[in-house]
Formats: sequence, C-alpha cells, structure tokens
Amino acid sequence: MTTKKYRAALPQLGDTRLLTDGGLETTLIFHDGIDLPLFASFHVFRSVEEQRALWRYYERYARIALAQKTGFILDSATWRASRDWGDQLGYSARDLAAANHKAVAMLFDLRREFEADQPFVISGNMGPRGDGYAPEMMMTAAESENYHARQVAALDEAGVDMISAITMTHAGEAAGIARACAKCDVPLALSFTVETDGHLPSGQPLGDAIREVDADAAHRPSYYMINCAHPDHFRDILDKGEDWTLRIRGIRANASRMSHAELDEADVLDDGNPAELGQDYANLLRVLPNLRVFGGCCGTDHRHVHSIGEACIHAPAA
Repeated sequence: MTTKKYRAALPQLGDTRLLTDGGLETTLIFHDGIDLPLFASFHVFRSVEEQRALWRYYERYARIALAQKTGFILDSATWRASRDWGDQLGYSARDLAAANHKAVAMLFDLRREFEADQPFVISGNMGPRGDGYAPEMMMTAAESENYHARQVAALDEAGVDMISAITMTHAGEAAGIARACAKCDVPLALSFTVETDGHLPSGQPLGDAIREVDADAAHRPSYYMINCAHPDHFRDILDKGEDWTLRIRGIRANASRMSHAELDEADVLDDGNPAELGQDYANLLRVLPNLRVFGGCCGTDHRHVHSIGEACIHAPAA
C-alpha cells in the first residue's frame, strides 16, 4: 500500500534519538472529554470531530520534535484494535481491519505535513489481549501468535515501518507477537510493563522475560521498551548493569508513581510533575546506554514529552 520508508533501517537502531507521544487515551479522556469505551482510542474513527481531536493530539507532539530538532515515532491509535476488544465494541473483522488502516493512514498524512530533516517513523501500535494491568489470560507463544497475527497483518498491509507492542504483561504473549511480526518481516519494539517492584504483572523478573523471548533467536524483537510504570518502579533493577539492559531502547513511563491497582481505581488523573519526570529520564541514560526512544504513557501529555526531550535528546552519551 505504501513505501514502508524506514522498515529496512529504523533510525533508533543506530545512534538517533527520537521522541514519541505520551498518554494518548488519558489525554483524550481527561483533557479532551472524549468517551473511549474500553480505553479503545481507535473508536474515534467513527466520529469526524473526534478524529480532529486526535490529529491535534499528534500535531502538538510533532511540533515539539521539530522545535527540538529531532525525529519522531508516530504510533497509531490501535492499542485495543484486536479481535476480542473489537468484538466487545461490535466491530466485524472487516471493520476492525479498516480501523487499523484508517489509524495508520492518518499517520502518513501527518508525516507528509511535518517530516523535515529528521525521520518520522510510522509505527503500528498493539496491546495485550487482556487487561494491560493484570495477566488474567496467560497465553503460550503459539496461542498468542494465532490471536495477534490478524492485527499484525492489517498493520503490515497498511504500510507501517514497524510495530510497537506495548503494555505486555507476560512473556508468552510477547513471544507470540514477536513470531507474528517476524513472519511478516516487520520490525518489532516489544514493551513490557512492570509493577512497583520492577517485576512483570505475571511476577516474572523483567530481565528473565526479555531473555525468554530472545531465546527464540529466529523471532527476536528489534528492541525492547518499558512502559506504563514510573521510573521509580524499575530504576533499581536497571542499576545492576546486566546484559539484558542493553536490549532496552525505549521508555514510555507513567507520570504517576501510583501502582497499577491504584491507577485502576483513580477517578482523577495524576499527571505528576513534567520537569521532574524529564530529569528522571535523564538519569536513566546513565544505566541504559542504548536508550533511543523517549515518550510517555498514562497521565503524560505534551508537557511531559517536551521536558523529557529537553533533558534527553541532545544530552551527552553515557
């Protein structure tokens, strides 16, 4: 459908540092007043006005990247756009594929408008089959590949440069997505979430989960990320300097120090302190020498990403 401009050479696999966006769903819900059933941002493509709000959301971040003279990863609004979530929202398989395609098409329009001297990479975003905070559905790699292959194929057909699978709660599901991406020859950034002790919601240590997925050498992700946790929750496990930390190239942290359970119960958005979060990211550069992708997750918005970029994009290498 499109050229897949950066698929063969993702800039973040070299020395290039790029920004990405913040907490898409929390921004649309709490700042823009948009109802997102099941936290499904792809649902906005049923409303012209809500699509305009989504464009404005991306535009704010694109302008930050331009001002900071850096590249940007445009991540599609498709975190919930897989079969089980689509079924709950009344989407047919055809409608769900169309939603994935529409979400990616918007990113191509944004790239045409904003890309200048620095790369704007188009990423198809995927999420877990179940709750992003609790692995109530533990899958084997084979079960996960069978479930997620349809969305991987839709995003591949839409022409993405890469796929970002975020908020992964257990290694089996992550490994299945890695298999599906490898079979479509799509680069994958695989992002685990962690609890306040730095372990996955499944209880597995982060390093063990990365090693488990990487053990399948034919289907290894291009790199790993951590998302949906505050840096305080995982900094200590990175300080040990183990080899698996070299595989981490991206962070999309929460603004809040709350646990997942506390966030699930919260009625008011905790947006933390943008300047403080930027410094937290700068401190991570010391323990993550391959860190190249900087964005946010729940509670973060353009203010946080601006601070993170100011602190990290042009900082000296560790």
